[in-house]
Amino acid sequence: MNIDFISDTEYLVSGVTLKDIQNQRYCVFDFEATGIDHESEYITQIGAVLIEGNKILEEKTFNTYIKSPKKIPEAVERFTGVYNKYLENAPTLTQTYKEFQRFTKDTILVTHAGYEFDLPLLNRECQRNNLDMLTNTCLDTKALFSYLYPEIKDIIWTDFLVKYYGIKNDDLRRHDALDDSKLIARIFVTLLKEFEKRGKSDIDFIDPVRVKRFEVIPMT
Repeated sequence: MNIDFISDTEYLVSGVTLKDIQNQRYCVFDFEATGIDHESEYITQIGAVLIEGNKILEEKTFNTYIKSPKKIPEAVERFTGVYNKYLENAPTLTQTYKEFQRFTKDTILVTHAGYEFDLPLLNRECQRNNLDMLTNTCLDTKALFSYLYPEIKDIIWTDFLVKYYGIKNDDLRRHDALDDSKLIARIFVTLLKEFEKRGKSDIDFIDPVRVKRFEVIPMT
C-alpha cells in the first residue's frame, strides 16, 4: 500500500489489494489522542471491534485508556470526552500493546481516516516506545468510498457516510474510541454490501484513488 500526499487537501492511495472481501475477518479500530498532529501527539484511548461473516461481533471488543506523557488540552477533553482523570490509573501503551496486537492477529484492519491519522500516529508511538508496528493489511472507509464514488468530491467525514447511507448512530457516544469503532464497523459492513451489489468480490486499486484530507477545525 502506498499513500502519496499530493497537496494539503488530497492524497492518492494505491497498491491496496484484497481478495474475497466478503469472507475475511476484520478488526475495526479507532484512537483518541491528545491532539491531531500525529508527530507530536499521543494516544489516549484505543477501541476496536471484530467483524466475521459480515457481522459485527459486539461481544468481541477491545477498549482501554492509555496513560499519556502529555496532558490532554481542555478543548480536546471537551471534544472527545476523554479526560485526564481517566488516564491517571490507565496502562501505558507499552503495557497494553501486546494485548492489542493479539486482538488484531489474523485480521484485516479497518479504519476511518486511518491513512492520514491513525496509522501515522501508531507508527510514531511505536518508534517512541521501540514497539513493532502492525503489519496487517489495512482498509480505510474514506478510500473505499472514494474508490466506489470517484465522482463525489466532498470530504468523506464519518458524518457524511452516516447521512449518505442512513446508518443508525444515536445509540453510540461519538468520539469514544470503542463506539466510534462500532460506527465505522457499521459503515464498513454497508460498504461490503455495496461491493457485493456491484459484483465486486475483490478490492484492487489498479489506478490510484484520490481522497480528500480531513480539515483541521480549531478547538476552543
